[in-house]
Amino acid sequence: MSSEKEIKRVTTLTLSWLKKNNKKISALTAYDFITAKILEEAGIDVILIGDSLGNVFQGNDTTLPVTMDEMIYHTKAVCRAITRAMIVVDLPFMSYQLSVDEGFRNAGRILKETSAGAVKLEGGIHIAETVKKITDAGIPVMGHIGLTPQSIHKFGSYRERGKDFTEAEEIFNDAKAIEQAGAFAIVLEKIPSSLAERITNNLKIPTIGIGAGVHCDGQILVTPDMLGLNVDFHPRFVRHYAKLADQITIAVKNYIDDVKGKNFPSEDESY
Repeated sequence: MSSEKEIKRVTTLTLSWLKKNNKKISALTAYDFITAKILEEAGIDVILIGDSLGNVFQGNDTTLPVTMDEMIYHTKAVCRAITRAMIVVDLPFMSYQLSVDEGFRNAGRILKETSAGAVKLEGGIHIAETVKKITDAGIPVMGHIGLTPQSIHKFGSYRERGKDFTEAEEIFNDAKAIEQAGAFAIVLEKIPSSLAERITNNLKIPTIGIGAGVHCDGQILVTPDMLGLNVDFHPRFVRHYAKLADQITIAVKNYIDDVKGKNFPSEDESY
């Protein structure tokens, strides 16, 4: 390909081409058909069916309760809306931590039961063997290091990772290990911009940042956060491109007023 306009379907090769040509990768999350269709029509490169659905869709405090069946259910809905974007699916907590073979089976299940193009795993050196087995079988893997929400009880908070030298070196080595294991891209979450830049410059595969600065090869946000639907979540790395919670509240109040005031439905809206 010679330009982004020629991209008919985003694949691992597409993302590699974008990095090599210094073109940024856009990514957002989706958990339902309508949202996915809007993202697709807007031209998003990557859609992640994230286990963040545990927070923004199910109302849980963490991503840990999300199951494989739930991930597959939401992925099927998203896939029905997509013809161009690459679809990546999170392997949820305890779907790959038990053993390499367990992770391999569940990654295969995602691709077998949905139209997704890749899976995403959290972790570094300690999951490299799992990443290798999955990729050796022809299943594309996106890595995820830095702040890894599935390890929240280990970290004890959602604070920035990699601020001190020792942890920064661990994260850097994790990135190299995941690349060597065969991952096609890696998410860098909530790490210093300088560390993200160093990792990006030292990897051949694309980096996708979330709270990791501008030097990553691409960026991802949770769509309800970016659209201003999640009014109780205000991390500094989230830019609100809309305030849909306010607009929806106004619309619902207007609807309530019209119903109670007998102004809806009108004669034209009736059969």
